[in-house]
Amino acid sequence: MTGIERLLDIMARLRDPERGCPWDREQTFATIAPFTIEEAYEVADAIARGDMQELRDELGDLLFQVVFYARMAEEAGDFDFAAVVEAIVAKLTRRHPHVFGGARIDNARHQSEEWERHKAAERAARSRDAPPSVFDGVTSALPALSRAVKLQRRAARVGFDWRRLEEVADKVEEELQEVRAEIAADGGRERLTHEIGDLLLACSNLARFAAIDPESALREANGRFERRFRRIEAWLAEQGKRPEQSSLEEMERLWLRAKEEE
Repeated sequence: MTGIERLLDIMARLRDPERGCPWDREQTFATIAPFTIEEAYEVADAIARGDMQELRDELGDLLFQVVFYARMAEEAGDFDFAAVVEAIVAKLTRRHPHVFGGARIDNARHQSEEWERHKAAERAARSRDAPPSVFDGVTSALPALSRAVKLQRRAARVGFDWRRLEEVADKVEEELQEVRAEIAADGGRERLTHEIGDLLLACSNLARFAAIDPESALREANGRFERRFRRIEAWLAEQGKRPEQSSLEEMERLWLRAKEEE
């Protein structure tokens, strides 16, 4: 028995109606989905930290999610794990005619263009009942920041894009001024939410135009913030104090100290 066969057998036993695990038997596609998202982020985190041991384990956890879905689908008579494998094999073969066929691709950029052309054709075939859109296939389940970049990238493919990075930066400044104006006008939470949303969208577009992944950039910024604040906590602890027992001015001084040390 191969490794994947053993994994499929374990999944079947976990879902066995009589002798399986009560928790695994109760799960549905909807209840498992949040775990899948979490596992994908844990894979990304292991990669960011360069921890290959952890990456191996997290990839196993992610694979288990796929096996879980396939088992539930098989029980419902929809498809099984073999069908999942067959579908991705067919898709990869179809989208790489330069590798598995007679087509010729000269460089990575050409390959990306061909890949998107194949995806667009597949989307059009699936949406015969609705007018085609460049946004077809961009799932609403993506994290908002990632989805913003994907939507803007799609629009850019048909020419709806900025010409220079400075123009995008100017747009960020414009949106920030609109946020400030809304704060001054005190127009209410709904209006302020609207303007802050526009500002975040502009920031994500700035990152896209600069060829920077905003999720990674924000993840790194989160890491810096956490690391520096932990230093503040440590320094205050040396004085027998907690942050809530300190003044904002003192914490700001320690923040600058932590920043300088980096």
